[in-house]
Amino acid sequence: MNTQKTLSAEARRKATLSAVLAVICVIYVLPVVAVVINSFKLNTFVKTDTFALPTGNMWAGFENFIKGMTFGNYPFAKSVLYSVVITLLSTALILLCTSMAAWYIARVNSLFCKALYFLCVFSMVVPFQMVMFTLSKTANSVRLLGFWGPHLNTPWTIPVIYLGFGAGLAIFMFVGFVKSIPLEIEEAAAIDGCGPLRTYFSVVVPMLKPTMVSVGILEIMWVWNDFLLPYLVLDKNLYRPIHIQYLKGSYGTVDLGATMALILLSIIPVIVFYLTCQKHIIKGVAAGAVKG
Repeated sequence: MNTQKTLSAEARRKATLSAVLAVICVIYVLPVVAVVINSFKLNTFVKTDTFALPTGNMWAGFENFIKGMTFGNYPFAKSVLYSVVITLLSTALILLCTSMAAWYIARVNSLFCKALYFLCVFSMVVPFQMVMFTLSKTANSVRLLGFWGPHLNTPWTIPVIYLGFGAGLAIFMFVGFVKSIPLEIEEAAAIDGCGPLRTYFSVVVPMLKPTMVSVGILEIMWVWNDFLLPYLVLDKNLYRPIHIQYLKGSYGTVDLGATMALILLSIIPVIVFYLTCQKHIIKGVAAGAVKG
């Protein structure tokens, strides 16, 4: 009898938890559904009938997509190219620098390395809004190579800024995984004549592959979806990786239908990318959680 009561209570608990999770899923999915629906509506009906299906005189079809991609005098393909370049360069720089730093932090037992690790972890809780105004001014005045070279307000140099903001999470995940690698493997490589760089690229990097894939996926999604940093830092007269922000007509009017269409185009790649690679994220996080 008690066993039946326990089973019924457990079933009610699971049913309640499933209902709560279903409601949370609906809340998260609803904005995406609204974007999909409104991307096929005429501008007039986006505000008045936000959640209505685009039928009859509401239907704009693919005109919103064409209008959004051809709006203004800046090529849409050029904006996409800049976004891809920034995302790939930033992710590659973060993976290379943070994996090296994490390997050094995990293997060198010194007060400096411990302090550096805790500073990197602490940077994860610092909001971007605290430094964005100072950062935007600094990017326009600081050069990549000291007194010469390009400023940091170009698509080819902004990855340096992304490195600073993305290093915290990456180092946190890499350090946890490196600590799980037996030190004897690296000692054997040193006995065979490998120097630090060769040990890193020939021994450490292959074993870091699961965590590298996970960190790379997370960083790609973060950089691709980021709006505020490129908007504040990049020279708007030369580089426009965020095409959506320029869909304004006279007197500040915005074509909401075209805007929704471009938002849909921008989120489709990252959604497909995440659904394809989500299993690697779980593997990498689990691998880095062996030792902390």
